[in-house]
Amino acid sequence: MLVARVGDARLPTAHGDFRILSYRADDGHEHVAIVEGDPTGAGVLTRLHSECLTGDVLGSRKCDCGDQLAHALRSISGEGRGVVVYLRGHEGRGIGLANKIKAYELQDAGLDTVDANTAQGLPVDARQYDVAAAILVDLGVESVRLMSNNPVKAAGLVEYGVRVDELVPVVVPVHSETEQYLRTKVERLGHVNVR
Repeated sequence: MLVARVGDARLPTAHGDFRILSYRADDGHEHVAIVEGDPTGAGVLTRLHSECLTGDVLGSRKCDCGDQLAHALRSISGEGRGVVVYLRGHEGRGIGLANKIKAYELQDAGLDTVDANTAQGLPVDARQYDVAAAILVDLGVESVRLMSNNPVKAAGLVEYGVRVDELVPVVVPVHSETEQYLRTKVERLGHVNVR
């Protein structure tokens, strides 16, 4: 089995009251699903959120991750139904925390986020979405309205059998530190609707 559900508890937050379900996966990581309402059925507002210590926890302005997570939680709470799948091991588009910090160093020296990865001999994006799909299937989700600006995430879910009904833009504030990062995501990674 790709994932096994371990726990299911209440999670009151600044963005609303949710359930949090923990999963152990064959990929060696523990992941969570943050759920509002009944996630079974079609058209579930969903975000696949890649772990980002610097953005989610420390509030880094070198990325838009923390703002995207907060936006997703607020949107799901407002709608009364939805899921955030928080994917551990996806730090730095899958290159890991230490390598991401080195990529930050290379960005400070003038490289963009893509070249900072490849300069280290690392892939531009090493993430897989099989675990996310397995978690959604476990929750009874039949199809999603995916909150993302990244069409690759949608394709990743479809590859593993989860229908994507719509790509819902995630537009968050742009800071002077994130301008180049967001431009690179559009120009080199194919992201859409970032502004």
